[in-house]
Amino acid sequence: MRGDVIPEVSAREALSAFLRSPPGRYALAWERQHLNAAVADIFGYHAMQLGLPEIDALCENRMPLRFCASDRLLDARLYNGEGEHTKVAVINRFEELPFASASIDLVVMPHILEFAHEPHQVLREVDRVLVPEGQVVITGFNPGSLWGLRQVLARLGMSAYLPRTGQFIALPRLKDWLKLLSFEVNRGRFGCYVPWARSDRWLARWGFMEKAGDRWWPVLGSVYMLTAVKRVRGMRLIGPAWKRKEERTRALVPATNRSLLMTHEAFTVRVEDEQDAAANDSAARKQLR
Repeated sequence: MRGDVIPEVSAREALSAFLRSPPGRYALAWERQHLNAAVADIFGYHAMQLGLPEIDALCENRMPLRFCASDRLLDARLYNGEGEHTKVAVINRFEELPFASASIDLVVMPHILEFAHEPHQVLREVDRVLVPEGQVVITGFNPGSLWGLRQVLARLGMSAYLPRTGQFIALPRLKDWLKLLSFEVNRGRFGCYVPWARSDRWLARWGFMEKAGDRWWPVLGSVYMLTAVKRVRGMRLIGPAWKRKEERTRALVPATNRSLLMTHEAFTVRVEDEQDAAANDSAARKQLR
């Protein structure tokens, strides 16, 4: 449990209020674009978006069952426009997901960990519900960016830019958390390089920094996204049991015969192949003479 006294619901309401502002819409537009590209080629049966119904992060995914598990209902058309949207299921706590273990193929987590009281427990629950080789996609605000610097200045008395209730997690730290749970990070991306402008007009004026930042200082983007795969030690995918060529050839050899060899003192049983029976018979006759 964190030391914050601010309720978790209030923290998410603060995030929702920020996302309705010009810089929030700017960040949502960037996330929507790159989340759509990230989830489009992830296959399976069940996909879940955890929280933040302001953005439909699964609209480009092709799994049969897609849903958003959120603490509140929201008309996503206010943010995403008209059209078909992912269904929303209301849950109370992200730290205790009401889903069976190893039942979900994809989990998308937009800004969940930084506004959760127990982010480690949320990650453990995501690890529990994911199938082996399932994937998780996480977005967050980068504390090592211009927006992160503005957040530090807010603690010194300036007006807040990002929600004050957020505990923003640096990307290396998040990678360490995932590694402890046996996740393997396979790709990531930074974006939103403009300064802390508050109006659409100034955001558009600083728009040239988006391409420049992506090329010259990529790790200083104000928002990041990463994808990780759940690895299970000792697991091996089993395919068809194809027989080797020599085994198939050996199976075509005729069955063996048994022949009784008599002498004056005792008898023996010889097991012989039919293809060598003639040679064995002639050799046996010579020995008995």
